[in-house]
Amino acid sequence: MRQVAITGIGVVSPLGCDLKRFWERAKSGYSAGRPIQSFDASAYDSRIAAPVIEFNPDDFISKKDQRRTDPFCQYAMAASKLALDDSGLNLGAEALDRIGVVVGSGIGGLQTLQEQYSILLQRGPGRCSPFMIPQMIINMASGLVAIQHGFKGPNFSVTSACASALHAIGDALRIIQRDEADVVFSGGTEATICELAVGGFAAMKALTTRNDAPEKASRPFDLNRDGFLIAEGSVILVMEELERAKRRGAQIYCEVRGFGMSCDAFHMTAPDDTGAGAAQAMRLAIKDAGLTPDDIDYINAHGTSTPLNDKIETKAIKAALGEERARKIMVSSSKSMTGHLLGAAGAIESAICALAIRDGVVTPTINYETPDPECDLDYVPNTAREAKVRACLNNSLGFGGHNACVLFRAV
Repeated sequence: MRQVAITGIGVVSPLGCDLKRFWERAKSGYSAGRPIQSFDASAYDSRIAAPVIEFNPDDFISKKDQRRTDPFCQYAMAASKLALDDSGLNLGAEALDRIGVVVGSGIGGLQTLQEQYSILLQRGPGRCSPFMIPQMIINMASGLVAIQHGFKGPNFSVTSACASALHAIGDALRIIQRDEADVVFSGGTEATICELAVGGFAAMKALTTRNDAPEKASRPFDLNRDGFLIAEGSVILVMEELERAKRRGAQIYCEVRGFGMSCDAFHMTAPDDTGAGAAQAMRLAIKDAGLTPDDIDYINAHGTSTPLNDKIETKAIKAALGEERARKIMVSSSKSMTGHLLGAAGAIESAICALAIRDGVVTPTINYETPDPECDLDYVPNTAREAKVRACLNNSLGFGGHNACVLFRAV
């Protein structure tokens, strides 16, 4: 079977839009939490977020196209350009019908929806933008990335809430394995720090309300966690058939080796309290890779900082790998630093897995102060750890019971 490598990474994130800076901040335990500045959040229960603040769309997109695109698409277009540059691909020498794009998003153009609905109510339907629909729809992220670069291979978007990006990466893996493309730009994008999203998630009591200390608000696995920190951004990976990448002398971060997915079939928002679905996704990813639990050195957890998710994911890890092995594996949540990028979460965490394998550094779970008896694994608390990572898992668990797991391995 054809094997697949990561040969490029592009980040537009709360930790920065330059890959080197992003990685240095992730290793240092930098927190991206801060008060919301993009709108007046004084009436909201949660008034903090992890926004993208170092992004200049002028560096990637014309003024005309900026007016026609939602920020979630702009982030994906910028991340794809950065990933292309990082990969060293020469598009002039490539068969563009052998390059695909699969980008996940949980919500899509929500800022456009909010703005256009306000225009509809205040000024009438005749003032709605003719670009409203293409700005909103989730598939436009992958479509615009393809238009931007001329990629004519398989192209679609994936939406499965917070599992969207990992499902997209899993689909990209399968596309290359089936010889339907040689290269796929894959990942996720989200831009939902707006009144409608914050209001909706706050009404669900899903968001942290630690408004007086935003940098300490996201605290996965800590006893005093109280909800997730909403975030935004995009990460795109260049996934490439391994032997082809070697022939062209590409940098290779790691191999994308296995993929597993399942459904809890339990509740709209709450995870199955047995953790069975998440455990099944992990088992399937390990089996797909032809490995065993003993081969896994690190798990980048979904780790949202919500009371239910973290204890149930801990239970799932023990069920999937066996309790004895689970206690020997490093488990950290980068959401402690980045916040929760929703449909793009699996992509930013996949980038961290790839860099951990390349450099032998596992990023920490910051803000871990008070152990929770129900969360009793090695969460790499507060300080990064130098460690050889042969293989790691990345978990994403989405509303609706969607579970996805990707296994990354050193080449």
